[in-house]
Amino acid sequence: MKVAVFGAGGRMGREVCLAVASQDDMELACAVDPAYAGRLLRDIVPGLHTDLVIAGGAKEADLEGVQAAVDFTVAPEARKNVAYCLERGIHCVVGTTGLVPEDLEMFDRLAGEGGLGCIVAPNFSVGAVLLMELCRVVARFMDSCEIIELHHPGKKDAPSGTALSTASKILQEWNREPEESQEGPRGMNRGGIHLHSVRLPGLVAHQEVIFGGQGQTLTLRHDSYDRTSFMPGVLLALRKVSQVKGLLLGIEKLMGF
Repeated sequence: MKVAVFGAGGRMGREVCLAVASQDDMELACAVDPAYAGRLLRDIVPGLHTDLVIAGGAKEADLEGVQAAVDFTVAPEARKNVAYCLERGIHCVVGTTGLVPEDLEMFDRLAGEGGLGCIVAPNFSVGAVLLMELCRVVARFMDSCEIIELHHPGKKDAPSGTALSTASKILQEWNREPEESQEGPRGMNRGGIHLHSVRLPGLVAHQEVIFGGQGQTLTLRHDSYDRTSFMPGVLLALRKVSQVKGLLLGIEKLMGF
């Protein structure tokens, strides 16, 4: 499988390049990142042996023969990159957060029209997905919780996509509509669940969900100490995306949930 990586020079993009290049059934065929346009990818990603030159954008990229694209950029760029790829018959795996419902509707439409797969996930960590599924189970027995998500200072969005997705899963179990979000001294309020965001140096990606009940609490926590923790999920999505038709949110179904 020939793979293109959008956002190749970013924190996540570099790890994706290394992960793809290390697989026997994958070929890193294209790298795109406007911040490093014209530079050799190996100069940006230590340990990567390739002669690829980073393209400045989708239109400048050589996508000939590319079968799947991975996007870890920012929402304004991702909506253009993904649409461009889907219109050219390329499956997409998207880890960019901050996308709005209109973006997802467009991805679903374009993928459906082309008989393609588009996987958009708030988190590719297997452990984070397991945490969210465990929250579903706990929510059946405890009807109050708060979510604390902690990330590095460079993360653009708050609360994180993982925290919002976790809250949505819990609210589904409670059969409760997600009320209009409000911010206050206890963080964003979504359907009665308060979401707190922490941004500090030294953090990568962490989430704690605290459930409260009569005379007791139950805490679930997941910690990603290194971005390599997301790579098994990204590789799983790449291997499965051609079997998906239209838009798939999250990698839970790929894991059997």
